[in-house]
Amino acid sequence: MVKVPDSLPARMYLLAYDLRKQKMSKGRAELGYVLRGAALTELYLDGRLGEERRKPVPGTPGDDPYGVLAQIAGSRPRSWRYWVRKDGKELVDRVRDELVRDGWIRVREHRVLGLFPRQQVTVKDPRVVKQLWGGASSALRGRPVAHVHSYDAAAVALAAAGELTTVLPRADRRRHKRRIRELTARTGPAPAAVRRVIGEQNVADGVA
Repeated sequence: MVKVPDSLPARMYLLAYDLRKQKMSKGRAELGYVLRGAALTELYLDGRLGEERRKPVPGTPGDDPYGVLAQIAGSRPRSWRYWVRKDGKELVDRVRDELVRDGWIRVREHRVLGLFPRQQVTVKDPRVVKQLWGGASSALRGRPVAHVHSYDAAAVALAAAGELTTVLPRADRRRHKRRIRELTARTGPAPAAVRRVIGEQNVADGVA
């Protein structure tokens, strides 16, 4: 068994990595929505975040590794969508730096055409990504939903909501629509908020 990161945002970052193309499959904005959704989901699944009137509220006191709970506690009640949108790019940077620090990935700075700064991300051990894929695939096709590990269920729900084709190509999202819906119901409100935010972004990009 290959070891994988403990945090759900770190797992979703790695699941967004395209092993074939050896690069991230999403830009910082969309990836930020997925990672914020993952951070909210992790807090919700652990009971550190609850819900009242369809808005997240602080739950049982506990760790707040990405500062999301503190943001919610210090704010008036706001929608899940608001918190998915909040500081997404900053969370991408934070999770990336965490993965670099802990030895999961390496990042090389370079410039496209000698002008535009870019970061090239490389996963040090592709087996880690494959292990995470395996968990998501098992959740999608394997045991009864009630017996699926909560983080594997969340990975499928967030990958579907965030349109991570590295995990769920469009054909699989259509084929397994019912199963995805059941796994999403187990995961909490954040994936639905991610789906709506991504949908709004797609509409805005189409208009533009």
